[in-house]
Amino acid sequence: MIDLHSHLLPGIDDGATDVAMSLAMARMAVADGIATMACTPHIYPGMYDNHGDGIRAAVISLQAALDDDGIALRLVDGADVHLDPGLLDGLRDGRVPTIAGSRYLLLEPPHHVAPPRFEESVFGLMAAGYTPVITHPERLSWVETHYDLFVRLARRGAWMQVTSGALTGRFGRRGRYWAERFTSEGHTMILATDAHHPQRRPPLLAEGREAAAALVGSEEARHMVETRPAGIVANTAPDALPAALAAVRQGVVREAGAGVDAARGPGALRRLFGALRGR
Repeated sequence: MIDLHSHLLPGIDDGATDVAMSLAMARMAVADGIATMACTPHIYPGMYDNHGDGIRAAVISLQAALDDDGIALRLVDGADVHLDPGLLDGLRDGRVPTIAGSRYLLLEPPHHVAPPRFEESVFGLMAAGYTPVITHPERLSWVETHYDLFVRLARRGAWMQVTSGALTGRFGRRGRYWAERFTSEGHTMILATDAHHPQRRPPLLAEGREAAAALVGSEEARHMVETRPAGIVANTAPDALPAALAAVRQGVVREAGAGVDAARGPGALRRLFGALRGR
């Protein structure tokens, strides 16, 4: 399996506090069946002022420590990115890393308030050629009043990443309800651990895969932890990967991986972005 959201790098944000903790989490991940992890520390100006060069250097250092310890885990770089006026410029000049240098980036919305013009910001990133992967929407305090917004974003080509542990109740009944709803309604594209700690926020992905399989079947669950994450790391175009289950059910695509219709093409995104800006 491939886990594309983790806070494994030591001492860089609110995740692992030191190398010993990073190694402990890596051992847990390997034991769980994870072969590749993206190290995605927060980039939150004023709180976590991480940047691409520092993250990449930290990944190289931790990979060396894993190799020295005989832990068979491949690391790739990335970041858990917050919205910021300079985000697009940061992506273009490398200060803000995408996942493994691909077109895909983790985009973390604020937890407690819906940001103004969030939909426009996401479509702006898409019009620039990026595919935002919106992290843990099931855990946002404002998901109840904005679920339709996430559905619209998903239909237009943004990806939703649900937390593995949310599907198994690690974040409470409310988190589980929304995780199950995103998944059962076919909007979850990938599962990830969002691991921060060996006990409190462990790197366990298999349990989420099994919970997803009970909702949408084993093939779709495998796409969430293997097929689509592998495509992200390889920078495969979204329309060459298994489509969202909701799109398959609605007949927007013929079958998973068959590609999207013209309504989700780049030209349509530019038109939509222009319409949003004109509101």
